[in-house]
Amino acid sequence: MEFCPTCGNMLLYELPYLDRPARFFCFACPYVCNIHNRVKIKRKQRLVKKEIEPIISPDDMKNAPKTEATCPYCGHGEAAFKEFQTRSADEPATLFYRCLNEKCQKQWRED
Repeated sequence: MEFCPTCGNMLLYELPYLDRPARFFCFACPYVCNIHNRVKIKRKQRLVKKEIEPIISPDDMKNAPKTEATCPYCGHGEAAFKEFQTRSADEPATLFYRCLNEKCQKQWRED
């Protein structure tokens, strides 16, 4: 959407006709902006993904209380847990668990 720099109205699109290029024009004032098909890509830039920080780091779970919870990944029966308020105050808190099995160490949550 383009707007007229003179009066601020939304510009209308007009199709090309004979040797005249396509253009935007203002219906309220004489402003006209020709559209040329000269698009140049100067360079391509690769996007770099940011590293995602874990919600609960392993250091947070070292001193966390333990409970009897079955790990959905390995079936181990004990996990450390931490409770966070992830939504608004009138919603219940979210429980984050970390498996205490040395080989697993996976995290899951319960809403």
